[in-house]
Amino acid sequence: MSTPDAGTPAVVPGSVRDAAGATLSAEAARFAGLGWMRGTSGNLSVVLSREPLRLAVTASGLDKGELAHDDLVVVDAAGVPVPEEASTPPRRPSAEAGLHARVVALTGAGAVFHVHTLAAVRAGKRWPGGIELRDLEMLKGIGRSAHDETVTIPVIANSQDMTELGDRLAAALVPGVPAVVVASHGLYVWGADPLQARHHVEIVEWLLEYRIAEG
Repeated sequence: MSTPDAGTPAVVPGSVRDAAGATLSAEAARFAGLGWMRGTSGNLSVVLSREPLRLAVTASGLDKGELAHDDLVVVDAAGVPVPEEASTPPRRPSAEAGLHARVVALTGAGAVFHVHTLAAVRAGKRWPGGIELRDLEMLKGIGRSAHDETVTIPVIANSQDMTELGDRLAAALVPGVPAVVVASHGLYVWGADPLQARHHVEIVEWLLEYRIAEG
């Protein structure tokens, strides 16, 4: 996507928005079916443009198993809705939209997925200092070695202040680990695109389930 002239609002083409909405609604339905986005919980985002940064984020307060392609909000680098991209009727982004944008800025991710899994909550409570894993073939699914390496999924304390939560996430990031557990809350995972983000969610969830079962 070309960079607009200085002072010109960046308007995302409708075809790009529609494609992003179709992808996010399909991914949300998948996770809802697995019980990872129960009710209206969780939120997913995908990068629409980098300069300026624009993210499509699933709209707040909607059943994540029944999203339509236009049930999204376009936000800027601060997670604030972009007026030029407002939908009709207007939809609200999650308060966590700003955290999605922060993850993108910190990691260069192309998609950020936030789900509420029981394993993430249980693991975060049991290992508040980080969840250590090693010698598991599934670690290759997040780009790490299957043997002879200890991989730590960071855990951060929850907060309703997204700036504070973002600061905690920034301080806790582990290079090469595309995930952070938010204690008593859920899981943030990211990837280069929605497909990789989905795969990372699935792999990290498996790893957390394994660690809990191992004790």
